[in-house]
Amino acid sequence: MIYPFRSPAEPTPRDSDPWFRALAETTSTAIFVYSDRVLYVNPATEELTGYIAEELLGQPPWFVAHPDHQALIRERVQGRLRGDPLPTRYEFKILTKDGRERWVDATSVMMVLDDVGTAAMVTAVDVTERKLAEESLRETNARLEKAQQAASESEERLRAMVEALAQEKELAQITLASIGDGVIRTDAAGIVDYLNPVAERLTGWSSAEACGQPVGQVFSVMDENTGKALPNPVERCLREEDVVELPGYSLLTRREGRDARDTRDVAIRDSAAPIRDALGRIAGCVLVFKDVTQLRGMEREMVYLARHDPLTGLINRREFEKRLQHCLATARDEARPHALFYLDLDEFKVVNDTCGHLAGDEMLKQVTGLLRSRLRKTDTLARLGGDEFGVLLEDTILEDARLVGDSLRTEVKRFRFAWQERIFEIGVSIGLVPITGESLDMAQVLSAADAACYVAKESGRNRMHEYQPDDSALAERYGEMQWIHRIHKAFAEHRFFLYQQSIHPLHNLGDEPPLCEIFIRMVDEEGRIATPGAFIPAAERYHLIASIDRWVIHAAFVSLACRILSHGDETCFAINLSGQSIGDEYFLEYVLEEMELTGVEPTRICFEITETAAVGNLTQAMRFIEVLKKFGCRFVLDDFGSGLSSFAYLKNLPVDFLKIDGAFVRDMVSSPVQRALVESIHQIGQVMGLRTIAESVENRATLEALKEIGVHYVQGYGLSLPEPLG
Repeated sequence: MIYPFRSPAEPTPRDSDPWFRALAETTSTAIFVYSDRVLYVNPATEELTGYIAEELLGQPPWFVAHPDHQALIRERVQGRLRGDPLPTRYEFKILTKDGRERWVDATSVMMVLDDVGTAAMVTAVDVTERKLAEESLRETNARLEKAQQAASESEERLRAMVEALAQEKELAQITLASIGDGVIRTDAAGIVDYLNPVAERLTGWSSAEACGQPVGQVFSVMDENTGKALPNPVERCLREEDVVELPGYSLLTRREGRDARDTRDVAIRDSAAPIRDALGRIAGCVLVFKDVTQLRGMEREMVYLARHDPLTGLINRREFEKRLQHCLATARDEARPHALFYLDLDEFKVVNDTCGHLAGDEMLKQVTGLLRSRLRKTDTLARLGGDEFGVLLEDTILEDARLVGDSLRTEVKRFRFAWQERIFEIGVSIGLVPITGESLDMAQVLSAADAACYVAKESGRNRMHEYQPDDSALAERYGEMQWIHRIHKAFAEHRFFLYQQSIHPLHNLGDEPPLCEIFIRMVDEEGRIATPGAFIPAAERYHLIASIDRWVIHAAFVSLACRILSHGDETCFAINLSGQSIGDEYFLEYVLEEMELTGVEPTRICFEITETAAVGNLTQAMRFIEVLKKFGCRFVLDDFGSGLSSFAYLKNLPVDFLKIDGAFVRDMVSSPVQRALVESIHQIGQVMGLRTIAESVENRATLEALKEIGVHYVQGYGLSLPEPLG
């Protein structure tokens, strides 16, 4: 029951409720009662708002208020309920159920409700028509006032307009002279009447020399790819009477001296727009162009890096596969014979482990030059990864290919690599696959070459093995089955171990715990340590990587639990996962079970997922990340930047860290483009609230450059070597 608010001394007229309800139900005035929620509405309220009572009861008092007025109504409702001295009458807009805006004149009085306490009753009248009339009257008065003012001040305005036009012209001239783009203005016939200073510098013409000349004499452009002259954008703009923007980049012929032959090309982007007079007629044209020589150079270098290996300058695997695909097509369609070599350097690991990555990189550069010297210009040499190379011999019969392969093998065998008073002798194992019209698809041809190369290595190294269709059993025996057997045997004999490498903060990161990355190592049959690069690719190829990942998860969780229990270690483990494991629907369950069994705190775990694995299993990766993040795990997107699709996919992956690909970090001191890429990746991370980690930090100069950029963490041989996980 509801009753009007009275003072404590005044009796409450309980018998007045039927009278109140009868009045409320029959009046055309909207009435509603509220405390913190709407308690009562009458039929007039339903008619005004378009909502039935059941839709309004229990809603906040400002439920139907227009979004522009909701904050005001909320403040007044809350103030009234607190007893603040606020206005009891006010006007505001509401939004009806069908989306119409209505104005209401509302009056509010305080009340007492049984079992509720202080409340308020509001009566509201629709005043929309009055508001519209008032607004119309105001607009009419405003227009009348403006017309009167315009009539009385026409002479003054005309004088002001003349002054303003003069000032505007002066400001326009100053602006054109100060902007960073070149600007040329012509009349309707295409005759130049103005050049700004940037246009003078880019064209080689002074404004005094250019004025009065046809625009084609001053501004001449050609296609950067064909070298052919392009239509002058000003002439085309005047002819079509529309904005003209040439696609891509153009080359502007810049005059270097008085001699017409003394010129230089400048890469530009340009556009031309018509100038119209007050009647819309063409009065001239304005040409705006920008020097993009430096930007174009950076773009070309980025395209080059996307297709080439940054260390050796050779084409990379992706570009090599495109050319191999072309060879397969011409062999099939035109019966042209080709040959494919797969090369793997012998004893390269010895150089890397003995002298470090700098020595290994230098040796790869020298071997690249050596291989190039033995190949024709029409042959393709590529670095496929690590110490592996690919060679395509186009239009080469098998007999000639054998001679080339033997020549490459002999030349590498004769090569001696010197580093800090040490001399190293290496060799090369070569797999040869003839490419004919009967050759299978690219993946199978590459697999055959890889298998043939492995057979050559397993057969004693520094030799060439020619793949033939009937030796598949031999390749399988020495290739796939050999690795399968070795990995299974290592599991059975407990010859897998974990190593760790610290990830060092470059700045004070507050309460962030120490980080270290966890690596797996295998001890081979002869007691030597095998790095992941030796067996992980084979494990991934033959689908053993999921078993390795499970072993790493279990061993790392047990080790972390022991560390915490023994001496309260706060280190956070970064554990690498393969794409196959992420795509395994049962692997997520395994991780959660291991967390529960070992009692490891999820906040102490980071999972590293390579960009390639994440993009290749995007849906599974997103689910894997989302589930484990709910438990407190964090994620590192590893090798970020190695694929050109990085930024497109990043927004879909809720990771916490970006690990910048080492290929960019390693040469960033000597390469402005590499440094720019590192800066860009870090900036993207900053915008998205992610920490950045730079890997492959091997010297002080790189460390200082990363610190200057603001990268959060660094990792590499220049800071700490991997060591057994204690």
